[in-house]
Amino acid sequence: MIGEEKSKLYGLLGKNISYSFSRGYFTDKFEKLKLKKSKYVNFDLQNIEDFPTIIDENEHLKGINVTIPYKEEIIPFLSKIDKTAKKIGAVNTIKFTKRGNLKGYNSDVVGFENSLIPLLKKHHKRALILGTGGASKAIAYALKRNDIKYKFVSRNPEGKKEISYDSLTKEVMENYTIIINSTPLGTFPDIDKCPNIPYQFITKNHILYDLIYNPAISTFLSKGKEKEAITKNGLQMLELQAEESWRIWNQ
Repeated sequence: MIGEEKSKLYGLLGKNISYSFSRGYFTDKFEKLKLKKSKYVNFDLQNIEDFPTIIDENEHLKGINVTIPYKEEIIPFLSKIDKTAKKIGAVNTIKFTKRGNLKGYNSDVVGFENSLIPLLKKHHKRALILGTGGASKAIAYALKRNDIKYKFVSRNPEGKKEISYDSLTKEVMENYTIIINSTPLGTFPDIDKCPNIPYQFITKNHILYDLIYNPAISTFLSKGKEKEAITKNGLQMLELQAEESWRIWNQ
């Protein structure tokens, strides 16, 4: 039949991802678009080496999102990588091409950039990125693209771009007025946890941005609110990156 809808499968690749935002988001999207033969599932892998079995067992796969901890580990399994994702060094979207190739993209950068830019004021020139995982790389790329200088804050700093949590003095905190939590600290159910930074030096000149969206106000953000900082959680970033993934899969 001409125009008959074909079965299409999409999914999220990650580890311990029962909480998945993406599955709910795309399931709702498919219902709204009346795509009855499109389905979104979780591929919960304990080991990235098992990734090829997902492809072997699911013939209708068209696209995969990638989350913690596989945004960097997935790269060797791909046939091609988009130039932005290559520069970032992390992939969170995989497209299955008509030729059967797996091409990696990064839609995190679009999601983060478009959710941060409306918050920026003239004095927001420097940022601290808490954590050095796959998501932090997309954040660094977006900041660089917008002429915002940044440092990674790590428990085990390496190289010039990374500093330790112990080195966050009053002066550093005053100079770096954007603080982005890219660690999982504070995610449900461990909602009392937060990155170990000197919150007493946060002011109303700061932006505190948390990639966490569950809970909506993490301990990190509530400490920022107490100091009248601008605060933002990761929900809009997730929605924007999901839409960018959808665009990539269908372009």
